[in-house]
Amino acid sequence: MSDELWKWSATELARAIRDRDISAREATQSALERVHSVNPKLNAIVDLMAEEALAAADGADAAAGRGELFGPLHGVPVTLKINVDVAGRATTNGVVAFKDRIARDDSPVVASWRRAGAIFIGRTNVPAFSTRYFTDCELHGRTLNPWDPRRTPGGSSGGAAACVATGMGAIAHGNDRAGSVRYPAYACGVFGIRPTLGRVPTFEGTSPEEIAITTQLCHTQGVLARTVDDLRLGLETTIAGDPRDPWSVSVPLRNDGLSPGRIALSMQKAAPEVQAALRHAAKWLEDAGYRVEEAEPPRLEEAGRLFFTLVVSEGMASKEDRAGTSRAIEAYGDEPAKRARRSTVASLMPLDYAGYINAFARRAAILRQWMVFFERYQALLLPVSRERPFAVDEDQRGDAAMAMLLEAQVPMLAASTLGLPGLTVPATLADGVPVGVQLIGRRYGEELLLAAARAIEERTGVRTPIEPRH
Repeated sequence: MSDELWKWSATELARAIRDRDISAREATQSALERVHSVNPKLNAIVDLMAEEALAAADGADAAAGRGELFGPLHGVPVTLKINVDVAGRATTNGVVAFKDRIARDDSPVVASWRRAGAIFIGRTNVPAFSTRYFTDCELHGRTLNPWDPRRTPGGSSGGAAACVATGMGAIAHGNDRAGSVRYPAYACGVFGIRPTLGRVPTFEGTSPEEIAITTQLCHTQGVLARTVDDLRLGLETTIAGDPRDPWSVSVPLRNDGLSPGRIALSMQKAAPEVQAALRHAAKWLEDAGYRVEEAEPPRLEEAGRLFFTLVVSEGMASKEDRAGTSRAIEAYGDEPAKRARRSTVASLMPLDYAGYINAFARRAAILRQWMVFFERYQALLLPVSRERPFAVDEDQRGDAAMAMLLEAQVPMLAASTLGLPGLTVPATLADGVPVGVQLIGRRYGEELLLAAARAIEERTGVRTPIEPRH
């Protein structure tokens, strides 16, 4: 049985460990053996923590033998993204210059999972500065999509998504500013959630400077998993207030008031395969009792395009402004990161000071309209991306290619701009590769998104874990 434990869900593992049917060491050993078998093909885990994981698993089993209380993730093997702080290890963020940037303390999300009893088996790959939709960096190399190596595994949590999709850990930590949880989940055929701004605290002590205001308003910690139940388990164990995050608001998940209601469907500009996935998902939701109607959210295009307009405007700030991300990428990033950022800048018009202030006023107005929109609808069903997962290094093919790439990501970027929760759900297969859909909800409406995702999960033909197909 232990040879198959890597296939089990986090929920199943936690229950079996709690009931003493299996040990934490057995679960961890199985996950590590899977890593040994699969990771050389994918390069998803770039900081293996095998010895520490086995020691932690033995400690978890010893605690169980003493009758100590079990945390919700007691003995469950998980992965962490290498851009969050783990005490005593380097927070590289995929940058060569940061390879020795050792964290003194755990970030809030790491501390929460540690308290919940999770076993950290390794840390997953990112692009330099976690800024691309492609997971490749000079420091750690390229991560491959387990379904199709010619396509991106997504970014920046591409390593996390590839791990979950192939059974290297039951659930994975990720974070999402411009879709860095949702897009890798889409590309690798798993579930991924970015929560409402502040519901999960975020802070990295290794960051020498305060982050820019757009990132403060858009960046969240999230979870990737193979099942909706695991997604919920991973999320609820990260929700906790933390004084280091001034945006942190601890709002526990609830179970009441989740009966099916009305869902809006938006398919504008989506590729045929994406539209087909949305229609299937809409039908499955209707079969589960939801009322699905086509309706466009307010100013979707403007909300989506506003994200990188603000990011680029901040990144082009004066030399005295230390929050300029573009300057950091030019100083320390690898060549692919620099080319991608230059093409992003070329496709947008940076704002002057007055335009920047006005953009935040527009953001507030759009968010107000969306909040009214969600008075009528429990959730919005729309693409993650309007296109299938891109070919590897599509962002290296010039300014025009980058402009088209960013246009495809508008449905995902809208939720980022507005700080709203978003959830990726695998729906169908096209040419043997997953095509997913996205659910966006009201602030602190993650429970409604999880309930709707479960209705799609029951009917989807996309199942993981898989063997890498190369």
